[in-house]
Amino acid sequence: MVASNRGPVSFTRDGSGRLTARRGGGGVVSGLSSVAGRADLLWVCAALSEPDRAAARAAPGGLLGPGGGEATPDAGAVRMLDIPAGTFGPAYNTIANSVLWFVHHMLYDTPRLPQFGLEFRRDWEAYRAYNAAFADAIAGACAPAAAGDPPTRVLVQDYHLALVPRMLADRGAPARVAHFSHTPWAPPDYFRMLPDDIAAEVLGGILGADHAGFLCQRWADAFADCCERLLGARVDRARCEIVHRGHRTSIGVHPLGVDAAELAARAAESDVTRQLAALAAVVGDRKLIVRVDRTELSKNIVRGLAAYRELLRARPQWRGKVMLLAFAYPSRREVPEYREYFAAAERLAAQIAEEFAAPGWSPVLLDTRDDYPRSLAGYRLADVLLVNPIRDGMNLVAKEGPVLSGRDCVLVLSREAGAAAELGEHALLVNPFDVTGTAEALHRALTMAPGERAARRARLAQAAAAVPPSAWFASLLAALGEPAAPAR
Repeated sequence: MVASNRGPVSFTRDGSGRLTARRGGGGVVSGLSSVAGRADLLWVCAALSEPDRAAARAAPGGLLGPGGGEATPDAGAVRMLDIPAGTFGPAYNTIANSVLWFVHHMLYDTPRLPQFGLEFRRDWEAYRAYNAAFADAIAGACAPAAAGDPPTRVLVQDYHLALVPRMLADRGAPARVAHFSHTPWAPPDYFRMLPDDIAAEVLGGILGADHAGFLCQRWADAFADCCERLLGARVDRARCEIVHRGHRTSIGVHPLGVDAAELAARAAESDVTRQLAALAAVVGDRKLIVRVDRTELSKNIVRGLAAYRELLRARPQWRGKVMLLAFAYPSRREVPEYREYFAAAERLAAQIAEEFAAPGWSPVLLDTRDDYPRSLAGYRLADVLLVNPIRDGMNLVAKEGPVLSGRDCVLVLSREAGAAAELGEHALLVNPFDVTGTAEALHRALTMAPGERAARRARLAQAAAAVPPSAWFASLLAALGEPAAPAR
């Protein structure tokens, strides 16, 4: 089983009110898309919209796909949980996305926030109930293994479901459980910003698993440090395990890359080639800097725009000869900080245009449409790919771009992205808070000799595809002590 907030399928209604299924969105779903249709896999997720809820309610036990309700193209069997809005809203928007996400990405404006009072405690009860709904569904689907059969293996995904592993252990679910974090993990001095009992509950929740996985060693080490200093757990770094409440949890690093062949095939489809032609007509013979992000606080879009403005100010030779194409897809508009950040990015892009625009040249194109084919076209056309997050668990954009590049793009990469552990040697690493340093890295990337560009891009593409999603998935299964079946 795979358990995650977002599932591999989502539903919309057509003009007649009929439900239509399509592939779900989000990084976890993208990462697992190549294994979602396995015949032996059940994906447990939450209903995120009214059409999702309608599909879940109409299906026996919320089971969709083979043997269940509405069809799920390429997604196999899905159990979609219709969690009440009064529980889901506080659990997802307030606790997961406005507390745990902010802690792990170290985003708080600490003179003002956070404030953990009675309202937070009420919202935390909703987060517990949300996790309990997943734990009940998973435990109910875990049939006792027959003699000689391996136990059910459950891969719990991300910070939304940090309490599920302990809840499954408390329910006596006959399963081997792994929890995987797609985000960074905060160091102890920041993580302990949470109330002591809540910090202990999060850490203890994950330590209910048989295995805890992370995208890079830095995040795994931070988790182990938190368990040691805040819980008093015994951490054996040589054996890569943590002992807490008499239970051993192994710790592992599982990088997640891209399926290069699948990505290249998608980027060659007609909708992408049409977008490529349209973008090429706008860019002309200029150099092109590309970034592809959700408009999310940790992605550092505003400082990236500021660095581009500084490039144009400090290096006037680039005026009229370079463009920045910034895909900034709206994200988490329910959270006020995100709405304000989106507006700040729009304002700065407009200021750059006002300062530098000339006849026939728009220095920056800020594209806020959620347009996947256009993003793929941008990768293919980029001379420079800018990925400068404040903190990032991995960042698949840094891996997708070099794989698809048709112009030997140079990767300007934040040292705070998890991907820096694998790609840093072949990228231009930057401090994400250093606007001047980022501007200089952009200049270096734009002026790099063709031979060096080609060599760096080839090594980046090789590293990006070294652990495709199927291999990542298999490594998690193997970490649970059972041989991994081949992914379809």
